[in-house]
Amino acid sequence: CKILRCNSEYVAATLHLRGPERGVAFCTALRSYSLCTRRTARTCRGDLAFHSAVHGIEDLMIQNNCSKEPATAPPRPRPAAPNAAHGFEALDVCDYERSFLYKHGRPPGFQHCAAFGDPHIRTFQHDFHTCRVEGSWPLLDNDYLFVQATSSPVAEGSNATVTSKLTIIFKNMKECIDQKVYQAELDNLPAAFQDGSVDGGARPGGSSLSIRERSPGRHVEIRAGYIGTTIAVRQAGRQLSFSIRAAEEVARAFTEEQDLQLCVGGCPRGQRMSRSPR
Repeated sequence: CKILRCNSEYVAATLHLRGPERGVAFCTALRSYSLCTRRTARTCRGDLAFHSAVHGIEDLMIQNNCSKEPATAPPRPRPAAPNAAHGFEALDVCDYERSFLYKHGRPPGFQHCAAFGDPHIRTFQHDFHTCRVEGSWPLLDNDYLFVQATSSPVAEGSNATVTSKLTIIFKNMKECIDQKVYQAELDNLPAAFQDGSVDGGARPGGSSLSIRERSPGRHVEIRAGYIGTTIAVRQAGRQLSFSIRAAEEVARAFTEEQDLQLCVGGCPRGQRMSRSPR
């Protein structure tokens, strides 16, 4: 993973920026930084430093009013805001199910994924894999969520592994939430995000992300209403389990560079111990 090279190039490009022209040059440097991270995405997809850089770039682009395209490209027109007089309030953009119903005239569809046991993976497509995936692997990596599971051997010398750590990143959404990180390890299932908060922060739709302890030290539920998603993290014995109910639109919001997701494609072929037919 060459994310450190991208970081160094960005620092070098912005170190001496001063004065009224800083804005344009700073946005140019951010776009170059973003391009560098995209080019290294395939080799860095399991690296938390890489994902932190990607989210940091998004925040800086918003804070500095930078466009994702160079200044020569015409700006994309903003979609017209729904008229509150027709029964749709501004904050409803942070209520995914209500927003979807308003736009499409029907409730959204949902997909389910779970990781548990040896670990076993039940994918969004209902495939069932038993994996030997020691180390860290992404369960999800899309425009809204990054979920990484870390597995370790059941016992020294054993081929069987169990999930011993889960890291979940809720990527920032301008109207709804600040970026939030949740991390669980064996015998440590906190009922709060890493920053100590239990919701999405001070933004208008911050309450659309919440964390709740269902069973102390054993079961935590995270509801992300702004993307129509619910996540459960549990500990049973000496292993963690993960399950998610995600809106179809959210589950499919990823690029070609984000191709390794156990919830989408299951275990890599070389790591599969068994696979059931659909």
